[in-house]
Amino acid sequence: MERSSGILLHISSLPGKYGIGDFGKEAYKFIDFLSNANQKNWQILPLGITGYGDSPYQSFSTFAGNPYFIDLDEFIKQGYITEKQIDEYDLTEDKNTVNYEKLYNNKYKILDIVYKRSYSKIEEELKSFYANEKEWLRTFALFMSLKEHHKGKSWLTWEEKYRKYNSKAVEEFERDNHEKLFFWIFTQFYFYKQWTNIKKYANDKGIKILGDLPIYVSEDSADIWSNTKLFKLDDKLVPEKIAGVPPDLFSKTGQLWGNPIYDWEKMKENNYKWWIKRINHCFKLYDRLRIDHFRGFESYWEVDKGSENAVEGKWVNGPGIDFFKNIKKQLGDLDIIAEDLGFLTEKVHDLIKNTGYPGMKVLQFAFDGSSKNDYLPHNFNKNAVVYTGTHDNDTTKSWFEKQNIKNQKYILDYINRESAEEISWDMIVTAWSSTADLAIAPLQDFLDLGSITRMNMPSTLGENWKWRVDKKCLNKKLSDKISHITKLYGR
Repeated sequence: MERSSGILLHISSLPGKYGIGDFGKEAYKFIDFLSNANQKNWQILPLGITGYGDSPYQSFSTFAGNPYFIDLDEFIKQGYITEKQIDEYDLTEDKNTVNYEKLYNNKYKILDIVYKRSYSKIEEELKSFYANEKEWLRTFALFMSLKEHHKGKSWLTWEEKYRKYNSKAVEEFERDNHEKLFFWIFTQFYFYKQWTNIKKYANDKGIKILGDLPIYVSEDSADIWSNTKLFKLDDKLVPEKIAGVPPDLFSKTGQLWGNPIYDWEKMKENNYKWWIKRINHCFKLYDRLRIDHFRGFESYWEVDKGSENAVEGKWVNGPGIDFFKNIKKQLGDLDIIAEDLGFLTEKVHDLIKNTGYPGMKVLQFAFDGSSKNDYLPHNFNKNAVVYTGTHDNDTTKSWFEKQNIKNQKYILDYINRESAEEISWDMIVTAWSSTADLAIAPLQDFLDLGSITRMNMPSTLGENWKWRVDKKCLNKKLSDKISHITKLYGR
């Protein structure tokens, strides 16, 4: 991995006029900003279609993209809809935050109008796209159409005849609901068309897209509905055990994610075929990939279904190095980053070492008073990715303000500063000047923003994934400042 740096900003946080950051002109402008700042990496969060809680880590499909990100201006240019007609549907009341309820209620209505007006003109393109992507796209389109048929409810509560993926009832539904299914195919056609153009634009400017792969899939997803044998489910297809993590730096009661657990023994029988498809698909979307909760491949925290929190659970062995040997054998050498945060053991360290993947170093975890802390820059190896903070952390400014006076002094002593006046920037410089091959910081830290702009607070619902940047902030003054330290530290 060459020495470089980048910025973490999810698509949803881009500026724009349609309620959420999307694949429109502001995405291209942000790539221009990255280029002017001499950055070689744009890190984003998962691109999947979001469900309950609006988390990009809880998606209805691990293969499908989020229709919220589709650029509506393209449809205006093509004459399928006017800006005035779009404005009749309320998508936002505040350009600096995302209102997911309004998007859910109204963006799909806009997309449906465009779908019906454009279908006759793009029918052959849609059919060709469907033929090429049918292996995952048929399942997704069926799942979403059946979900709509059941008024948005989880597949676990559907009519019995539809809960079994290969049932005659599902085949009959597919045959009788061509128009419904092709609406979802239409959303994926435009999602992938627009994203492919954005990725090419970034790559042509020497910028790599760093994507993110959640280790687990959502209980309410096309993935589990169509692959029930690959998960630990009971006779009624209800999860017996669910995923999470024990108490850690993010949460005193742990994090209860609620995702069903994989049946790794069953997956091993066909050399992890489902996972191979999943990772191969990711490398069509991204240039490099962060695998979330990497330690779960060594051993994972398993909690009884129905638990109130993740305190009571147990560690269960994961697939280990055999899984990654299979990936390498079938897909070759891949540019993967291991999200190795949380409770780590020697076995986890050994697994990461054996894969050769770089791990993560988060500066907000570095200052516990011990000079041996693995997250302190003087303890880094080169094969690592250093962050000021991740999407799960508070902003650096707010994090520092919440430290006690003794710890604040220790942090300032370590970074050789007399005051905390520019603490966000100073921590970025600390990351950029380190020996880690890759340095990343969230855009919020470059803008020295406070806690109100935090992307996610683990184990909470309702106020996450909402922040959006004001486009006036992405100016030449800032890009020049970032460019300077990037050149200074050889990134």
